[in-house]
Amino acid sequence: MNYTRIVSSEEELRSIIGFPSELVDRKVIASIDSHCRDFINRSPFLVLSTSDASGCCDVSPRGDAPGFVQVLDDQRLIIPERPGNRRIDSMRNLLSNPRVGLIFFIPGMGETLRINGRACIIRDEDLLEPMAVNGKRPLLGIAVEAEECFLHCAKAMKRSRLWEPESWSGLLPSASKILADHAKLPGITAEQIEERLREGYAQRLY
Repeated sequence: MNYTRIVSSEEELRSIIGFPSELVDRKVIASIDSHCRDFINRSPFLVLSTSDASGCCDVSPRGDAPGFVQVLDDQRLIIPERPGNRRIDSMRNLLSNPRVGLIFFIPGMGETLRINGRACIIRDEDLLEPMAVNGKRPLLGIAVEAEECFLHCAKAMKRSRLWEPESWSGLLPSASKILADHAKLPGITAEQIEERLREGYAQRLY
């Protein structure tokens, strides 16, 4: 499909969208203050945005009990790296480009907290040990140095009705069916993948 009306400059974009209010302009702060810290301590879920040196992007979820992200001071926080699928997309990106974006969520709350900054991969045992769960310390962590912190309004949440159970749809095929169709592994059925998922969720969360 060919697009015939592509926006190609900020001037054109501003002529359509307009400019932010003074409140929006001034809400960005350069440190993790007490309000940001409290939000992070209550958040059980975030999404992490990274890109590699060539600009290829990735967004990855991170979640655990509220407060799973450790705030070290007014500039630094650490996200524990729990066991996953070993693709390590985010961490591979960080090796070539340290820029990150985070969005923290609190279930039921429309506003979210956004933090942008620079990150690195750490393996300092003294910093990772406090984030151990069930006696298992994370092998690695993503340390983020905050450069921008700000509260994002709730319009997207209200439009999507994200926290309203009556709006949720359960019409998709199962995850195991989707994975089987995508992977197309010879001799591997959706039922076998479902069993793998159940085992992983039961035994390998930490």
